[in-house]
Amino acid sequence: MAWITLPMISAVKTSKRRQGFSLLEIVMVLAIAAIVMGGAMGVMTYSSDERALRKASGEIELLAKRARTTAILQQTPYALEFREGVVRLLPLAEAGNDEKRTAGGHRIGGEPVIPSGGEHRQYMWDGALEVFIRRWNSNEWLNTGKNSLHIWRFDPTGLCEPISVRLVLDKSWAEDTYHPLTARIHESLLDAR
Repeated sequence: MAWITLPMISAVKTSKRRQGFSLLEIVMVLAIAAIVMGGAMGVMTYSSDERALRKASGEIELLAKRARTTAILQQTPYALEFREGVVRLLPLAEAGNDEKRTAGGHRIGGEPVIPSGGEHRQYMWDGALEVFIRRWNSNEWLNTGKNSLHIWRFDPTGLCEPISVRLVLDKSWAEDTYHPLTARIHESLLDAR
C-alpha cells in the first residue's frame, strides 16, 4: 500500500490589518459618554430638589406629630408656629409672641421673659425654600414670608386643625394635607423638576 502525502494547508491566515481604533470609533464613544453624563447630571439635579422637599416635609410632619403627642401628654394646647425660614413647636400660650429681646433677656418694652417650660423644638429651612399654608375650608395659600405668622393649634384632645402645607423650591413643589385626628400626612403630592 502506498502512502499518499498531501500538502499541508495552513489554518491561520495572516492579515496586515492595523491594530487600534479609528477616529470615528473614538468620537462615537465620546459622544455616547457625553449623553450618559448629561442624563446623569439631570437626574442628580432632580433628585436633590426632591430630596430637599421630602426632608422639609418629613421634618414638619415630625414636629406636627410631636406637638399632638405633647399636647395630649401634658394636657396643654401646643402649636406649630410658621414664620419666615422656620417652623417652631411650642406651647400655644407662647405662640405668636414677639421675639425681640434686650441683652438682659427682657422683651422690648421692659417685661421679663418668663420661661414656661414645656416642649420647644424648631426646624429651619434654606432661604430658597418657600412655605405656604392653606387653612381648613379655604382655597387660598398663605405665604410664610416676611412679617407673616401662621399658628397651627394642637388640642389636648388629640385634634388639630386640618391644614395643607405647600413647599416650593425653584420649579419643584410638594403639597401635604394633614389629617386632623393623627397630625400625619393624609395626602401628599410632589412635582420635582
